[in-house]
Amino acid sequence: MLGNRSILSTSARLLSSRTTSRAFASSARRSQQPPQQTEPIEQPTTHFGFKTVPEHMKESLVRGVFSNVASSYDIMNDAMSLGIHRLWKDHLMRSMAPMPGAKLIDVAGGTGDIAQRFLSYQDNNSDKTSSVHMVDINPEMLAEGEKRFAGSKWVQDGRIGFTVGNAENLEFIDDGSFDFYTIAFGIRNCTHPERVVQEAYRVLKPGGRFMCLEFSRVENPVLAAAYDLHSFYVIPKLGELIANDRESYEYLVESIRRFPAQSEFAQIIRNAGFTTIGKGYENLTFGTVAIHSGYKF
Repeated sequence: MLGNRSILSTSARLLSSRTTSRAFASSARRSQQPPQQTEPIEQPTTHFGFKTVPEHMKESLVRGVFSNVASSYDIMNDAMSLGIHRLWKDHLMRSMAPMPGAKLIDVAGGTGDIAQRFLSYQDNNSDKTSSVHMVDINPEMLAEGEKRFAGSKWVQDGRIGFTVGNAENLEFIDDGSFDFYTIAFGIRNCTHPERVVQEAYRVLKPGGRFMCLEFSRVENPVLAAAYDLHSFYVIPKLGELIANDRESYEYLVESIRRFPAQSEFAQIIRNAGFTTIGKGYENLTFGTVAIHSGYKF
């Protein structure tokens, strides 16, 4: 009997050893198999000029551009447009024709030339109660605007304020706060222009007016060719000579070409809830720029 138990014990140990060996070999085979491939998560992209970049990077890239050009921005505007940008902005103000006591939010307000025109226009009409809230995502650009108004009667009277903020999320502004919303040559630099327009609708009072001055599409083929020559060759060269920054001005030109055409952007404005009159825009200088307008009814 003792011999039989010894044989059974030996057989059990051998069986256990073989089972362990098979388990080890199976585990080894599994460990040698390549890991299962998982599908990469696609990151949303957008355009930065003619480049495609991750969506989350555009804001910082644009901020870098305007940090570079802030101190020479006004001089470059005169050089690039031969001073015509002043006429466009004057026409914007005449088209607005604000009533006494109007409150304007000027987004992407930059160096403050729209805000200054608004307050001067109201002063010329004997209105001393209208006010402007300037918003810009770039602190350096907003600082240039503050320099423009430093020591002015408008600052002393509390008729102008400055806030660093994102046009796509004006969370520091209450609903229905303003009579007019302007954004001049700024919306094409935003990652989501449709969100900018939606925020504009939110912060305007019922009856308020959205006005956007932006570079646009020249439809005449001869004029378009001349415009392209000026844009892609002259403007970057001026940026290099005046601002010592060719690359930033190459981006600014490219961003114009990536912005929707007049009719497309007019539809974005209507989609946000605004009512437009006629086509919803007015071309200036053969369509080089356009004034887009919508009412909150």
